[in-house]
Amino acid sequence: MTKILNVDKLGKTYTSGSKKLTVLEDISFSINSGDTFSIVGPSGSGKTTLLGLCAGLDRPDSGTVSLCDTPMNQLNEDERAGLRNKNVGFIFQNFQLLPTLTALENVVVPLELQGVKNASKTGRELLEKVGLADRSHHYPSQLSGGEQQRVALARAFSNRPAILFADEPTGNLDEETGEKVVKLLFDLNKEAGTTLVIVTHDLELAKKTQRILRLKGGRIMDNQLSEAL
Repeated sequence: MTKILNVDKLGKTYTSGSKKLTVLEDISFSINSGDTFSIVGPSGSGKTTLLGLCAGLDRPDSGTVSLCDTPMNQLNEDERAGLRNKNVGFIFQNFQLLPTLTALENVVVPLELQGVKNASKTGRELLEKVGLADRSHHYPSQLSGGEQQRVALARAFSNRPAILFADEPTGNLDEETGEKVVKLLFDLNKEAGTTLVIVTHDLELAKKTQRILRLKGGRIMDNQLSEAL
């Protein structure tokens, strides 16, 4: 199997005044292309920091991250952004839709930035897949939380990413809506053959992935196959 993400001896420390806070220490793991993977742990365990380092949104203080066969430590800011634009999709807890753009425009903008032809057609097809064809001209403020997250899902899959990072994708949704979004996420992921990495505190969601990495106090407590297999 091809490794799409390789993390080796990763460490991250933040300095506040004279105090140093080690958020991650000696983190090593790898993910094969097409796998589903979850990172769980209590608040403050370093989950979101780890996701940011894996996606190249931040730089580690020690260790290395290789994404899509590319060592990110050797890349500058623009090169890392280029790697993300080409290979990575994101879903966030707070949706992060642009409030002045319609649902369709939110999905289409990443495609247009990449110079994709027929971006509007692709955007409408994706909104149809997430059940929002009739809401394409609505603005985020006119959509429910579940609908906004479905738009975010359509946007995340718009550039056919090799790997998708989801940070607490159901964190702002009620249980019923969250279950619908999760089903949609896994269905779209299976159809696209994307590698899926989910950061969550929800163990039931984590069990739907093939492997679960448990963090506590910035260190790996466990890295095991889940009940999904």
